Parts: sequence; C-alpha cells; structure tokens
Amino acid sequence: MKGMAHGKLPAVFMRGGTSKALMFHARDLPADRARWDAIFLAVMGSPDPYGRQLDGMGGGVTSVSKVCVIGPPTRDDADIDYSFFQVVPREARVATHGNCGNMSAAVGPFAVDEGLVPARGDEAVVRIHNTNTRKIIRSTFALDRNSGRAAIDGELVIPGVHGSGSPVRLDFLDPGGARTGRLLPSGRATDLLDVAGSGRIEVSLIDAANPCVFVAAASVGLAGTESPLAIEGDAALLRRLHAVGAEAAVAFGLSPDAAAGLKTLPLIGIVAAPVDSVTLAGETIAADACDLVVRMLSSGQPHRALPVTGAVCTAVAMQIPGSVAHRLARPGAGVRRLAMPSGVLQVDAQVGADGERPVALSGSLLRTARRLFDGHVYY
Repeated sequence: MKGMAHGKLPAVFMRGGTSKALMFHARDLPADRARWDAIFLAVMGSPDPYGRQLDGMGGGVTSVSKVCVIGPPTRDDADIDYSFFQVVPREARVATHGNCGNMSAAVGPFAVDEGLVPARGDEAVVRIHNTNTRKIIRSTFALDRNSGRAAIDGELVIPGVHGSGSPVRLDFLDPGGARTGRLLPSGRATDLLDVAGSGRIEVSLIDAANPCVFVAAASVGLAGTESPLAIEGDAALLRRLHAVGAEAAVAFGLSPDAAAGLKTLPLIGIVAAPVDSVTLAGETIAADACDLVVRMLSSGQPHRALPVTGAVCTAVAMQIPGSVAHRLARPGAGVRRLAMPSGVLQVDAQVGADGERPVALSGSLLRTARRLFDGHVYY
C-alpha cells in the first residue's frame, strides 16, 4: 500500500466452510490496533477498483477476503478469543460489525494445531468467544491419532466445496441479539419498510448469529431461484436490494441514515417457498428436498452458498411465527433444509419461548476446514 512501510507477518491461510481467510495470532500483530486495518487491507489487496485483489491474498469476493485474529480468552467460559475482519475488495474498508460463521469452523482446528488449546485423544472441544458478537461458539472436531492435530480426512461433503473432509460441528449458543441485543429488534415478526424506488416492502428483522433482513422473493420481483451471477449482473436489482438493506440497517439501529447506503450488515435474505431449483454445478434440487429456498447477500454481494451465520438466522426465523421465512417455509422445527445456490444446507435450530417472546436457544451445523499454507504474508 502506497505510503505504508513494507513488512511481513507470520500467518496461516485456511479454508473454513465455503470461505477462506488469513489467520493471525494476536501476539504477532502490532500492539496498536489502529494499525491493523491498513495491514489487513494491504495483505488482502484492497482497495482494488478492478475488484480482483490481484496484489494481495483476496479473491475479489467477500467470502475469500477475510481475516481472523485468535488470541487468549477474555472470558472465563471460553478457551480462545476470535475476532473477525471483513476486508471489502473494492473499498479501503475493514468491517468488524459481525461474525463469519464459515471461518468459525477453522478457528478451533487452528487453535489446537497452533498449541493455543491443549487437546488429546480422539476429539477436541474448543469454546470460542467471538468478540464481534460477544457470543460463544462450541467447536467439536476429530483429532488425528498420529499427529494429535485436527483431523482433515473424512466423509463429510458440504455444498459448495469439492471433495470431502472431517466434520467440524459448530454450536452457536444463545445466538439471539448477536449485534443488537434482541432477537427481534423491533419487537415484531414483520415490519414495513419504505424503500426508495420500491415503496413499502414487508420484511422480517431477525438478529440471530448476525442481523438479517428477510424479504419474500416475490416482493422484490424475483422467483427466489435466481443464481448469484444473475443477481450480480442486474444492476437495477442490486440497487433495489441494497436499498432494502440500507433501510433495514436503520431499523436495526446499525446505521443512522439510509442515505449512507448498505455497508456490511444486515445480511439480506431473499426467501421463497420450496420449489425446484438449480445449483451452480447444474444439479437440480427438488422442491421436496428442502424446507425453504434462500438467496443471500453478504456485504452487498450475492453469496455463492450461504453465510453460516445467515443460515443459522434463517433456520431460527423459520420457527418464529408470523415472520416472512416462517410463512413461506415448510412447517417443522429442529433441523431445517435450506436450498441455496450450492446445494442444500441443513441447520439444527432450537427456538424456545419466554412467555410470548421467542428465544433462540442454539443453532448447529457441520462444516469442514483445512489449512492451506503457513509461513509469512508480505505487505
């Protein structure tokens, strides 16, 4: 980055679920946190007006332009602290407002392999304190008997990732109010937003694992089965969806003014009733193989799969009576099957009640993770 002193830092590059990120030990970064953003932008190759991040480790889309910082716990009920940083490909901006659930799958194995959390035997359980949301994620995964490190080989196939791997179970504990402090920030299952250029649109504002605004596909002129590439290629549609997200950010209390536009949160969930759809690999998902069809925008970009936090929030929303997702979903509780661009994602969401108020108890799902390289990254 122009005007910045060059340097290098120890780092690990990992895939977690359908995302990739640079992993840093907190101890290796400058004590002055005000310097971190410039380093993260430089190592990922942002800002890049071409949107490719060729001069860094990023890949031009938000799902592979991420940084995770892991260090000692600051809570007694955690084994490690994990802070997530979303590096925006085209902008000189690093967002810290929410968590990345996919990369959460890599954090436990990283902590064990790096000696931050002792583990022995056949299985490790790592209690992760995500500092962005101040929530605990329990990560459970197998250990390789020969090396004592996190197991890599396994039979689990997750949609959007070629091949199979050893499962990492993520349990998001008490995920409600991860950003706003309330599962239903408005106190209602549905709200009406006045969206510039679109008029009044019914939405559900749900905050579980990350804040999400859910809108029925038909409300924004979609079938709900569109591919991320089709959504990305429609500039007018993206403007409408971003406008919904910007108004929702105000309603969530995340932004003072919709004129500021959509930044990172909320995630935007476009949902439709179960119907046949086609994946990015060209495979058909039958209507009876899913409970809801979901397309989601993360940091304003159509996601190729689903953000894990967005998937947890969707599965919770499906069990909140009156919400947009609940009305369109196949009836049921517990494990929910979400048809998304890369396949079907299963999420086990547990929702209870405190009187008439819904309470998100947990959200659980399986991911895989793999260390891709370790060494030094240059900036």
